[in-house]
Amino acid sequence: MNKIQASLITLLITLLLAANHFSMRRAEFFLNSETGATDKTKMNEETFSHNVAADLILLNGRIWTGNQKQVWAEAVAARGERLIFIGSSRDAKKLASAQTRVIDLQGKLALPGFIDDHTHFIEGGFHLLSVDLRDAATPQEFAERIKKQVANLAKGRWIRGGDWDHERWGGELPKKDWIDAFTADNPVFITRLDGHMGLANSAALKLAGITKDTRSPAGGTIVKDANGEPTGVLKDDAMSLVFRIIPDETDAEYEEALQAALNYAASVGITSIQDITGWRDYEIYKKFKAANRLTVRVYARTPMSSWQKQAEIIKTQGAGDHWLRLGGLKAFMDGSLGSTTALFFEPFNDAPHTAGLSVDDNIPEGKLKEAMKQADKAGLQCSIHAIGDKANNLLLNYFEAIEKENGKRDRRFRIEHAQHLLASDIPRFAKLGVIASMQPYHAADDGRWAEKRIGRERIKTTYAFRSLIDAGAVLSFGSDWFVAPLAPILGIHAAVTRQTIDGKNPNGWVPEQKITVAEAIRAYTTACAYGEFAEREKGTLEVGKLADLVVLSQDLFKINPSDIEKTKVVYTIVGGRIARKP
Repeated sequence: MNKIQASLITLLITLLLAANHFSMRRAEFFLNSETGATDKTKMNEETFSHNVAADLILLNGRIWTGNQKQVWAEAVAARGERLIFIGSSRDAKKLASAQTRVIDLQGKLALPGFIDDHTHFIEGGFHLLSVDLRDAATPQEFAERIKKQVANLAKGRWIRGGDWDHERWGGELPKKDWIDAFTADNPVFITRLDGHMGLANSAALKLAGITKDTRSPAGGTIVKDANGEPTGVLKDDAMSLVFRIIPDETDAEYEEALQAALNYAASVGITSIQDITGWRDYEIYKKFKAANRLTVRVYARTPMSSWQKQAEIIKTQGAGDHWLRLGGLKAFMDGSLGSTTALFFEPFNDAPHTAGLSVDDNIPEGKLKEAMKQADKAGLQCSIHAIGDKANNLLLNYFEAIEKENGKRDRRFRIEHAQHLLASDIPRFAKLGVIASMQPYHAADDGRWAEKRIGRERIKTTYAFRSLIDAGAVLSFGSDWFVAPLAPILGIHAAVTRQTIDGKNPNGWVPEQKITVAEAIRAYTTACAYGEFAEREKGTLEVGKLADLVVLSQDLFKINPSDIEKTKVVYTIVGGRIARKP
């Protein structure tokens, strides 16, 4: 064999090995969205071939991928629902055909699509269609908006929604007397923005059978005046006395609400939600999915009280897919700070007669713990609302006890809100693998008045973003919409600046708990994906993952943090489809 023949043989072997390596690399992609395990169905070989055109290409951008191995890129390309290329604009252009949609980002920032870790999505849609009291600044404005709303309604039609905030006019709770004069023919039940307190007019109280002789139910309060008469305000479980007599919305009304919510989500860059989902909500989601009308991906968390129903559906029908999927459960440990129903070890400073309400019966060994244990045995994820330091402490104890009893597995327990913590409990999140599912806009809101509720010492570990990250905990972000605005941009601004919405804390409220822009974005992307066992499907921009992206009007990494809230969403892209454009 001469030297030329030997060289040719060596070259042939090298080419064969390279081709085999490339083939193996292509086969690595795509993971099952429910379990994270490698899918036995390989992606189509042509998907990752440079010989096949992309459906969508974004060029000339500042693309933050969230992938530690390739943090920045100029361009991305998608075919179908998946990303097929991340890199330079020059190389991306090679994937274009006459049919490819090419968008020149002109240097704009693109990120993985925002994921919201906590929504009441369809209820939020209903609120978009109802009276808006969120920024009503006086009792007079509060009443006038309801008067205007009732003028357009038929007699007997309920007035819902509201999202009022009594702290805007000094802290006085609203009264039925403010609105009774013009709502005699329309029952009213409007909720505070945190969802833990509502105001009923006299017509609604009468329909619910609530009188001065009605006792407050366990886990709730009927607020009464000096004469023992109900003022109309109902807190936490007392709200159910009215909720149970409100007529159900029609399917058409549900669909209208969901469509309104989808449109709003696209406008603020949301591509996935982790929803608090009633069973009727779930049926509407299924209907929209079947009709290809969903423009956000839904991780549905149904009530803990019916965990067996979810377990049976998953067993017989499967959990779903990357558009609509079951797997999580939601329950409550306590109420809210604004309603003085969050459960603390010490009483409220401005309401020393109470340390909050337990929604669970017979804490610390209530019904909730047993339900959580059984649901966990069935392989379902438990995500529990806890606001006060005692509620969070007890819930961490529950999680620790359940893991010991049921054995170790990748369960990803979640505390929803985790707002007010004992300093000694912060390291336990990482130790126990508990996700801190938080909503940073609440800090910008509550920071106006939280200190008067719980004092200077307790606010040091309130919305403890920095401390949780430094302790090694997984911190995910969302909105709690309809309770707070859905826009992730506002949440990022709140987490990075800690500025309150009244403008009185320009350097930040409890500023030592600020985090960086990158940390806040990860909390809205990577960490959220992890929180629903979908980190191999989304949360970062990588070849083979879902083509979910958001393009912004400003570069969050370059601008003054105070200007983050002025940023607009230019494009929202879900599965390679444009849901929002200029």
